[in-house]
Amino acid sequence: MNMIELKQVSRCYGTVQALAPLDFSVKQGEFVTLLGPSGSGKTTLLNLIAGMVSPSSGRIFVRGVDITDAPPSARGLGMVFQNYALMPHMTVFDNIAFPLRVRKMPMDEIRRKVKEVLDLVRLPDIASRKPKELSGGQQQRVSLARCIVYNPALILLDEPLGALDKKLREQMQFEIRRLHAELGITMLNVTHDQDEALSMSDRIVLMNQGRVEQIATPDELYRSPRTAFAASFIGTANLISGTVQGSAGQHAIVSTPLGMLRAAMTSQAVSRGAAVKLLVRPESVRMVPAPASSDLALDNAIADGRRHAGTLEDSITLGSVVRHHVRLPGDMQIVVQQQGSRGPAAHARGASVLLDWAPEDCQMILQD
Repeated sequence: MNMIELKQVSRCYGTVQALAPLDFSVKQGEFVTLLGPSGSGKTTLLNLIAGMVSPSSGRIFVRGVDITDAPPSARGLGMVFQNYALMPHMTVFDNIAFPLRVRKMPMDEIRRKVKEVLDLVRLPDIASRKPKELSGGQQQRVSLARCIVYNPALILLDEPLGALDKKLREQMQFEIRRLHAELGITMLNVTHDQDEALSMSDRIVLMNQGRVEQIATPDELYRSPRTAFAASFIGTANLISGTVQGSAGQHAIVSTPLGMLRAAMTSQAVSRGAAVKLLVRPESVRMVPAPASSDLALDNAIADGRRHAGTLEDSITLGSVVRHHVRLPGDMQIVVQQQGSRGPAAHARGASVLLDWAPEDCQMILQD
């Protein structure tokens, strides 16, 4: 069953189209993230579902019921905000109890529910504190508890982790996923943080300039992006422009500034002469020192028997991995990612190196 279904929903502000007409659905119990840069339309889409703004066209359904014209209070939704939106003059207990009091629930039931939800968010002993006495992570958990306590059918999360530091964000990502798994509540999250989207979501809706670029699982979006924008926005991408020349077995032959390259065939029909981008992820690139002689006979090359000579410009250690930036002829830069190791660096800045990758790790993307 679909918890949310949008049919040809759009939003315009005067002559500006903030959201192009789209069809979109979220299954019951699913965790879906709206991901994209600023101005992509993700917050507009969330606000349309929440009832904060009305669509210029189309209809919105929650559990099969048309809520397009319903006020926010009648939609049965919960919302968690980036700035927590806790009432500073109230205790934690009163903040969480507030939506239950609005619903005129008996006091004994309110106490029971507040205790249960504080246990659920692992904050059993802070009911008497004020928000200012809590850390950012604790305040966000209280904000989640206030939302969960009245059992909404759907929780909307508007960049809920944006105000937290990196370590707290990672902790809260785990906590939100845990709550989602335990409660089975449908959650729709908005973020511009790709790591957050990849780590938390069942599916990601990638948006750009008011349109949906791709809807896919995190793994599909990373490994099989359909557009150059999707490839570059999710993770680090080496994108090489080229023109399709033909095919050989399971591979396409593409003319590029690096010469003729083999690439994995796409499921889309691609004709000779088509302009494409070749995507190679940094972890798929192999880097070895160039031989002392000028003979780049490319011994021991992989797959298509081709290597590319370049100069190592920089190496950046990112914890357990090292990211190398290599300059190739034609002023092309390729990023290489390797596992870090103890001891001195294997490659010095300015060193001559050879790069190669398997054709299976070279994905062809049609240009828009």
